[in-house]
Amino acid sequence: MEQNKKIKKGIFDYKIKDESGYETFDFWKMFIHGAIVLVALIFIGSTMGTIRTGEVGIRTTLNKVTSTQGPGLYFKLPFIQGMNVINVQTQKEQINANAASNDLQTVSTAVAINYSIDSDSAILLFSTVGTEYKSKIIDPAIQEVVKAVTAQYTAEQLITKRAEVTDKIKLDLSERLVVNHINVEQVSITNFDFSASFNEAIEKKVTAEQNALAAKNKLEQVKYEKDQVIAKAQGEAESIRIQAQAINSQGGADYVQLQAIAKWDGKLPVQMIPNATLPILNIK
Repeated sequence: MEQNKKIKKGIFDYKIKDESGYETFDFWKMFIHGAIVLVALIFIGSTMGTIRTGEVGIRTTLNKVTSTQGPGLYFKLPFIQGMNVINVQTQKEQINANAASNDLQTVSTAVAINYSIDSDSAILLFSTVGTEYKSKIIDPAIQEVVKAVTAQYTAEQLITKRAEVTDKIKLDLSERLVVNHINVEQVSITNFDFSASFNEAIEKKVTAEQNALAAKNKLEQVKYEKDQVIAKAQGEAESIRIQAQAINSQGGADYVQLQAIAKWDGKLPVQMIPNATLPILNIK
């Protein structure tokens, strides 16, 4: 009588028992079946996929572009067909471009652009450039355009005419990229970085302008105060003139004596000087 003879019941029955009735699991059989299932899933997964909203699928057959696929589920033949995805939504690319200004100042310009791929022409972009259009087309174009535009302005003009420089970069960049079916939607200059010597010169210039403005304001203050004094003096002189005219028109000396009498308290001087006249009454 043979001992430990294994009795198998079916292809998916992983239990085995010997003649004594002891049951065990056939782990090797389970491993083989699991590997077969995994390979099948991978094979099935390689024949289908999903194109998301905002994307365009480019189908290739034996590495030749054959058609496009819109959003949704797609199927393809494994090892024969491929599906490449192009994002046609608005995307952002930011890059630092080093250049020289018109007055030979070194300028590092941080530029951010928003762009999109023309969905109807995505197949042409893929056929001529592939999916690496950022590194092959967009980044070099930004570098060249920024350098060309920067060279048209002095370093100071790059700051004072920032909006104009931005519009110029957008216009030139749009003309460069539209031939590859890439639409430039917006361009922003996020930062200008100049050499240390230029930054120091700008700081000194700003300080000098601030000091000049402060001196001008001080001069204006002094002039204002002077005008106030002159105006006050002129007002007082005019007041004296008007009073003098009023006195003359009302009797001159008699009017003065009348005003003195009105203010007299009625007391005569204690000592009298011979032949002197009283300040109030003309008594001899």
